[in-house]
Amino acid sequence: MAHGEKQSISDAMKSLFRSKPVVILLGFLIWTWMAMIGHTLRWIVEGEAEAKGAWAKAPGVVVAAWHSRIMLLPSGWLKHIRDWPGRDASAAMLISLSGDGEPVARAIKHLGIRPIRGSAGNKKKAGKDKGGVKAVAEAVRLLKSGGVLCITPDGPRGPREVVSLGAIMIAQRAGSPILPYALAAKPCKRFDSWDRFILPLPFTRGVIVYGEMLQTPRSASPESLRAELQRRMDAVTRRAEALAGYPVADTAGQSAI
Repeated sequence: MAHGEKQSISDAMKSLFRSKPVVILLGFLIWTWMAMIGHTLRWIVEGEAEAKGAWAKAPGVVVAAWHSRIMLLPSGWLKHIRDWPGRDASAAMLISLSGDGEPVARAIKHLGIRPIRGSAGNKKKAGKDKGGVKAVAEAVRLLKSGGVLCITPDGPRGPREVVSLGAIMIAQRAGSPILPYALAAKPCKRFDSWDRFILPLPFTRGVIVYGEMLQTPRSASPESLRAELQRRMDAVTRRAEALAGYPVADTAGQSAI
Protein backbone atom coordinates (compact mmCIF):
# COMPACT_ATOMS: atom_id res chain seq x y z
CA MET A 1 0.00 0.00 0.00
CA ALA A 2 1.34 3.44 -0.94
CA HIS A 3 2.25 5.94 1.76
CA GLY A 4 -0.50 8.31 0.62
CA GLU A 5 -3.14 5.59 0.91
CA LYS A 6 -1.97 4.69 4.41
CA GLN A 7 -2.14 8.33 5.43
CA SER A 8 -5.67 8.67 4.04
CA ILE A 9 -6.82 5.62 6.00
CA SER A 10 -5.17 6.96 9.15
CA ASP A 11 -6.84 10.35 8.73
CA ALA A 12 -10.22 8.68 8.13
CA MET A 13 -9.88 6.61 11.30
CA LYS A 14 -8.94 9.68 13.34
CA SER A 15 -11.95 11.52 11.96
CA LEU A 16 -14.24 8.60 12.82
CA PHE A 17 -12.99 8.27 16.39
CA ARG A 18 -13.33 12.01 16.96
CA SER A 19 -16.87 12.24 15.59
CA LYS A 20 -19.47 13.22 18.19
CA PRO A 21 -21.43 9.92 18.27
CA VAL A 22 -18.23 7.88 18.71
CA VAL A 23 -16.87 10.27 21.34
CA ILE A 24 -20.12 9.99 23.32
CA LEU A 25 -19.98 6.19 23.11
CA LEU A 26 -16.31 6.09 24.13
CA GLY A 27 -17.00 8.42 27.05
CA PHE A 28 -19.78 6.12 28.26
CA LEU A 29 -17.57 3.03 27.93
CA ILE A 30 -14.63 4.68 29.72
CA TRP A 31 -16.91 5.81 32.56
CA THR A 32 -18.36 2.31 32.90
CA TRP A 33 -14.90 0.75 32.99
CA MET A 34 -13.56 3.29 35.50
CA ALA A 35 -16.50 2.72 37.84
CA MET A 36 -16.26 -1.07 37.51
CA ILE A 37 -12.53 -1.01 38.24
CA GLY A 38 -13.05 1.17 41.31
CA HIS A 39 -15.63 -1.21 42.75
CA THR A 40 -14.32 -4.65 41.76
CA LEU A 41 -10.56 -4.62 42.30
CA ARG A 42 -9.21 -6.10 45.54
CA TRP A 43 -7.55 -2.94 46.83
CA ILE A 44 -4.46 -2.62 48.98
CA VAL A 45 -4.26 0.95 50.32
CA GLU A 46 -1.26 2.56 52.00
CA GLY A 47 -0.73 6.04 53.43
CA GLU A 48 -4.41 6.97 53.73
CA ALA A 49 -4.35 8.03 57.39
CA GLU A 50 -1.41 10.41 56.91
CA ALA A 51 -2.85 11.84 53.69
CA LYS A 52 -6.27 12.32 55.28
CA GLY A 53 -4.74 14.26 58.18
CA ALA A 54 -2.77 16.58 55.88
CA TRP A 55 -5.79 16.93 53.59
CA ALA A 56 -7.95 18.42 56.34
CA LYS A 57 -5.43 21.23 56.93
CA ALA A 58 -4.86 22.19 53.29
CA PRO A 59 -6.68 25.13 51.63
CA GLY A 60 -6.92 23.26 48.32
CA VAL A 61 -5.03 20.23 47.03
CA VAL A 62 -3.34 19.22 43.77
CA VAL A 63 -3.42 15.43 43.38
CA ALA A 64 -0.59 14.22 41.11
CA ALA A 65 -0.65 10.85 39.32
CA TRP A 66 1.03 9.53 36.18
CA HIS A 67 -0.74 9.78 32.83
CA SER A 68 -0.58 6.02 32.22
CA ARG A 69 -2.91 5.45 35.18
CA ILE A 70 -5.85 7.49 33.86
CA MET A 71 -8.20 4.47 33.90
CA LEU A 72 -7.32 3.89 37.57
CA LEU A 73 -7.30 7.52 38.73
CA PRO A 74 -10.95 7.84 39.86
CA SER A 75 -10.67 4.76 42.10
CA GLY A 76 -9.08 6.61 45.02
CA TRP A 77 -11.60 9.42 44.64
CA LEU A 78 -14.56 7.05 44.62
CA LYS A 79 -13.33 4.89 47.52
CA HIS A 80 -11.65 7.41 49.83
CA ILE A 81 -10.82 10.98 48.88
CA ARG A 82 -14.32 12.38 48.32
CA ASP A 83 -15.28 11.31 51.87
CA TRP A 84 -12.21 12.67 53.64
CA PRO A 85 -13.12 15.39 56.18
CA GLY A 86 -11.95 18.97 56.00
CA ARG A 87 -13.59 20.26 52.84
CA ASP A 88 -16.84 20.14 50.98
CA ALA A 89 -15.54 21.26 47.63
CA SER A 90 -15.66 20.33 43.99
CA ALA A 91 -13.07 18.19 42.22
CA ALA A 92 -11.65 18.71 38.75
CA MET A 93 -9.10 17.11 36.47
CA LEU A 94 -6.83 18.89 34.00
CA ILE A 95 -7.32 17.30 30.56
CA SER A 96 -5.79 18.42 27.26
CA LEU A 97 -7.90 20.05 24.55
CA SER A 98 -6.95 17.33 22.07
CA GLY A 99 -9.58 15.11 20.53
CA ASP A 100 -8.12 12.18 22.48
CA GLY A 101 -9.02 13.93 25.74
CA GLU A 102 -12.70 14.45 24.92
CA PRO A 103 -13.96 10.91 25.80
CA VAL A 104 -12.10 11.03 29.13
CA ALA A 105 -13.57 14.47 29.85
CA ARG A 106 -17.06 13.09 29.25
CA ALA A 107 -16.37 9.99 31.35
CA ILE A 108 -15.20 11.78 34.49
CA LYS A 109 -18.27 14.03 34.48
CA HIS A 110 -20.31 10.91 35.28
CA LEU A 111 -18.05 10.36 38.30
CA GLY A 112 -18.63 13.82 39.73
CA ILE A 113 -15.29 15.23 38.54
CA ARG A 114 -15.26 18.37 36.40
CA PRO A 115 -12.86 18.51 33.44
CA ILE A 116 -10.70 21.58 33.00
CA ARG A 117 -9.60 21.54 29.38
CA GLY A 118 -6.17 22.77 28.43
CA SER A 119 -2.46 21.99 28.83
CA ALA A 120 -0.41 23.63 31.54
CA GLY A 121 2.59 23.63 29.19
CA ASN A 122 3.76 22.10 25.93
CA LYS A 123 7.23 23.05 24.75
CA LYS A 124 6.79 21.25 21.45
CA LYS A 125 3.82 23.43 20.55
CA ALA A 126 4.82 26.71 22.14
CA GLY A 127 3.39 28.71 19.25
CA LYS A 128 0.02 26.98 19.30
CA ASP A 129 -2.76 27.85 21.75
CA LYS A 130 -3.64 24.72 23.74
CA GLY A 131 -5.92 26.52 26.19
CA GLY A 132 -3.11 26.68 28.72
CA VAL A 133 -3.63 30.22 30.06
CA LYS A 134 -7.36 29.73 30.55
CA ALA A 135 -6.91 26.27 32.07
CA VAL A 136 -4.30 27.44 34.56
CA ALA A 137 -6.47 30.39 35.63
CA GLU A 138 -9.50 28.14 36.12
CA ALA A 139 -7.43 25.58 38.04
CA VAL A 140 -6.00 28.25 40.37
CA ARG A 141 -9.49 29.63 41.08
CA LEU A 142 -10.73 26.14 41.93
CA LEU A 143 -7.84 25.51 44.33
CA LYS A 144 -8.16 28.90 46.02
CA SER A 145 -11.83 28.13 46.69
CA GLY A 146 -10.77 24.93 48.50
CA GLY A 147 -11.24 22.55 45.60
CA VAL A 148 -9.29 19.52 44.46
CA LEU A 149 -7.39 19.34 41.17
CA CYS A 150 -6.07 16.09 39.71
CA ILE A 151 -3.19 16.58 37.31
CA THR A 152 -0.91 14.20 35.40
CA PRO A 153 2.48 15.92 35.74
CA ASP A 154 3.94 13.99 32.79
CA GLY A 155 0.99 14.71 30.49
CA PRO A 156 -0.24 15.30 27.92
CA ARG A 157 2.74 14.07 25.84
CA GLY A 158 5.55 13.17 28.22
CA PRO A 159 8.34 12.35 28.73
CA ARG A 160 6.85 9.38 30.55
CA GLU A 161 6.90 9.62 34.34
CA VAL A 162 8.94 12.82 34.33
CA VAL A 163 7.42 15.69 36.32
CA SER A 164 6.99 18.91 34.35
CA LEU A 165 6.86 22.37 35.88
CA GLY A 166 3.14 22.76 35.04
CA ALA A 167 1.90 21.12 38.24
CA ILE A 168 4.37 23.16 40.31
CA MET A 169 3.33 26.42 38.64
CA ILE A 170 -0.37 25.84 39.34
CA ALA A 171 0.22 24.75 42.95
CA GLN A 172 2.48 27.73 43.74
CA ARG A 173 0.07 30.24 42.24
CA ALA A 174 -2.79 28.82 44.29
CA GLY A 175 -0.76 28.29 47.46
CA SER A 176 -1.80 24.63 47.48
CA PRO A 177 0.18 21.50 48.41
CA ILE A 178 0.60 18.52 46.08
CA LEU A 179 -0.40 14.99 47.07
CA PRO A 180 1.59 12.26 45.24
CA TYR A 181 -0.87 9.52 44.28
CA ALA A 182 0.29 6.19 42.86
CA LEU A 183 -1.81 3.34 41.50
CA ALA A 184 -1.04 -0.11 40.16
CA ALA A 185 -2.98 -3.18 39.04
CA LYS A 186 -2.02 -6.77 38.40
CA PRO A 187 -2.64 -8.32 35.98
CA CYS A 188 -3.32 -5.54 33.48
CA LYS A 189 -2.93 -4.77 29.81
CA ARG A 190 0.00 -2.45 29.04
CA PHE A 191 -0.03 -0.65 25.69
CA ASP A 192 2.95 0.40 23.59
CA SER A 193 2.06 4.10 23.76
CA TRP A 194 4.32 6.97 24.82
CA ASP A 195 3.14 6.62 28.45
CA ARG A 196 2.79 2.80 28.37
CA PHE A 197 -0.90 3.18 29.10
CA ILE A 198 -2.39 0.73 31.61
CA LEU A 199 -5.78 -0.92 31.09
CA PRO A 200 -6.73 -2.47 34.46
CA LEU A 201 -8.85 -5.61 34.48
CA PRO A 202 -11.88 -6.19 36.76
CA PHE A 203 -11.71 -8.50 39.78
CA THR A 204 -7.92 -8.41 40.00
CA ARG A 205 -5.46 -6.82 42.46
CA GLY A 206 -5.25 -3.05 42.80
CA VAL A 207 -2.98 -0.81 44.86
CA ILE A 208 -3.32 2.80 45.95
CA VAL A 209 -0.43 4.56 47.70
CA TYR A 210 -0.82 8.10 49.01
CA GLY A 211 2.49 9.89 49.43
CA GLU A 212 3.67 12.69 51.67
CA MET A 213 2.05 16.03 50.88
CA LEU A 214 4.48 18.49 49.24
CA GLN A 215 4.14 22.13 50.32
CA THR A 216 4.70 24.67 47.52
CA PRO A 217 5.55 28.10 48.99
CA ARG A 218 6.05 30.97 46.55
CA SER A 219 9.49 31.54 48.02
CA ALA A 220 10.70 28.10 46.92
CA SER A 221 12.49 27.47 43.65
CA PRO A 222 10.12 25.83 41.13
CA GLU A 223 12.92 23.56 39.95
CA SER A 224 13.71 22.39 43.48
CA LEU A 225 10.01 21.64 44.03
CA ARG A 226 9.86 19.81 40.71
CA ALA A 227 12.83 17.67 41.71
CA GLU A 228 11.30 16.89 45.11
CA LEU A 229 7.94 15.98 43.56
CA GLN A 230 9.79 13.71 41.12
CA ARG A 231 11.50 11.98 44.04
CA ARG A 232 8.22 11.46 45.88
CA MET A 233 6.35 10.30 42.77
CA ASP A 234 9.11 7.79 42.02
CA ALA A 235 9.00 6.49 45.59
CA VAL A 236 5.21 5.98 45.75
CA THR A 237 5.17 4.46 42.26
CA ARG A 238 7.81 1.90 43.19
CA ARG A 239 5.93 1.13 46.40
CA ALA A 240 2.59 0.67 44.61
CA GLU A 241 4.10 -1.65 42.02
CA ALA A 242 5.92 -3.67 44.69
CA LEU A 243 2.66 -4.13 46.63
CA ALA A 244 0.96 -5.21 43.40
CA GLY A 245 3.57 -7.92 42.98
CA TYR A 246 5.82 -6.51 40.27
CA PRO A 247 9.64 -6.69 40.52
CA VAL A 248 10.77 -3.13 41.08
CA ALA A 249 14.20 -1.73 40.27
CA ASP A 250 15.29 1.24 42.34
CA THR A 251 15.55 3.55 39.33
CA ALA A 252 14.12 7.07 39.42
CA GLY A 253 11.64 7.99 36.74
CA GLN A 254 11.04 4.43 35.56
CA SER A 255 8.16 2.12 36.47
CA ALA A 256 8.51 -1.64 36.72
CA ILE A 257 5.76 -2.53 34.27
